[in-house]
Order: sequence, then C-alpha cells, then structure tokens
Amino acid sequence: MKWKDAPTPTIEVGGVPFAYRELGTGAGVPVVFLHHLMAVLDDWDPRVVDGIAAHHRVIAFDNRGVGGSGGSVPFTIEDMGRDAIAFIRALDLDEVDLLGFSLGGAVAQMVALQEPGLVRRMILAGTGPRGGGGIDEITKVAVNAYLKAALTLSDARAFLFFPRTTEGKRAAKDYLARLKERTADRDKRISVQARRAQLKAIRAAGLSEPDDLSVITQPVFVVNGDHDLMVASSHSADMAARIPNARLKIYPDSGHGGVFQRHRDFVREALQFLAA
Repeated sequence: MKWKDAPTPTIEVGGVPFAYRELGTGAGVPVVFLHHLMAVLDDWDPRVVDGIAAHHRVIAFDNRGVGGSGGSVPFTIEDMGRDAIAFIRALDLDEVDLLGFSLGGAVAQMVALQEPGLVRRMILAGTGPRGGGGIDEITKVAVNAYLKAALTLSDARAFLFFPRTTEGKRAAKDYLARLKERTADRDKRISVQARRAQLKAIRAAGLSEPDDLSVITQPVFVVNGDHDLMVASSHSADMAARIPNARLKIYPDSGHGGVFQRHRDFVREALQFLAA
C-alpha cells in the first residue's frame, strides 16, 4: 500500500476523535510524523512517507483541531505536545521515533521534553529551538507568501518552501504535483481557527525563554535547507549544537522544504539514521 491509498480512521483521545493514517512494516519502533504549519495529512510528500514506510511502520495524524481531527487547536506548542503524547498512548505505543517538520519539529521537541521515555530517536526538519530569535516573524513571512500566491494564482508553499531559482521552481512544481496523487478520501482543509491558533503558538514560542535542550539525550538528526525563509538554518544549527547527541545536515540550494526538494537524499539519510 502507498500513502495515496492509506485509509483514514479515527481514534478517540480524551473524547476527541483524532484522524490518522498508517502504513509500512509492522515490526520495529514506529515512526510518527508531525506535520507543519497549516498542514493536514494530505500535505505530507508521498515520496518521503513511502520511502520511510518501505522499512518502518509509519503513523501520521492530524493533531487536535486540525483537518479531520476534532476539537480546537491549542494556543501553545506545549499543549500540542501533550496532545501528541496522548494520541501516541491511545495507540498503545510505548516507544516511537519522531519525524517533525517545521511546527511539527517544535512539537516533537515538546514530546521529548515532556515524556522522554516515549522517544527513541528524532528527526527535526526545517525547525529550530523555542526562544530562537526571529522565529516569531514567521507570521509576516507567511502573510507575504500568501499575498504573492494570491497575486500569481499559485500555492504559497512555492514561495515558502523552495528557493526562487530554476531548480527550486522545478522542485516546487514536482512537490505540489505529488500532493495531488491522492484523489480519494482526501483530508478536510485546515480551518481559520486552526491557522490563527498555530500562528499564535509559533509566535509565543519564538518569544519564550529557551528550553534546556541538553536534557534531550536521544539521537537526533537535524536537517534544513540553506535558504530557509521561515526558520533560518542558523537556528537549526544552534539547536543541533545544544542537543548532546545530534547531528546536522544542511542541504545546499534548498529552502524550508529541503527534505521535499532533496527527498531522495533525505529518505536515504533518514533511514540510515533510524537504523543506526
């Protein structure tokens, strides 16, 4: 089974239905995907999900208030982390690997800080630490990108995730085409409330005191592009330096969506990391 064909069941988490999809091998530690700002299940790159699922059980879900899940999006990443932990526990999982992209990477850090025994390894992509300078400016960057997208009748992610180079524009086109491969049982679009709550949570995280990341002792793979408009690669490097057992990969000529632009390299390196 491929990502485009995976069914979308729900599971009750504290009385709230959480929508999720899973596929891949049943053996070993599952890899839980945590998605980005304003994203639903259909916004995961099928090449990344299918690539990881070729060797692992993969579970992706809509957190509270997102897409097909019920409830309202929390206004803090701490609460988003608690919801992620509750979802994982509801699936009767005692240990997981986490792959968090952008906002999902911030939520993954909260899971590791709040429930360290639950996490074996983490991949943090296109993300930075709480309290990182400039992270609270993401709202302005996103608004500008959506204005450009509206004026050009295009998808804002073409501006947010990829550099405006020949290669970057081609990668954006290919990525957006892959997102349309699923034609049935599509997820619900993210609501206005969810967008606003996520942006509020991101801004609050950017203005917060930094977390003590030295207590995250699990192996961590930090990856970003060198032209990330949303989370500068310097923030990713700072985060990696503060996590004792982290290694850093910066993809050249890539943006916030470097793991999608360089999906072949990323999947290979992610699998090597998870298998180590």
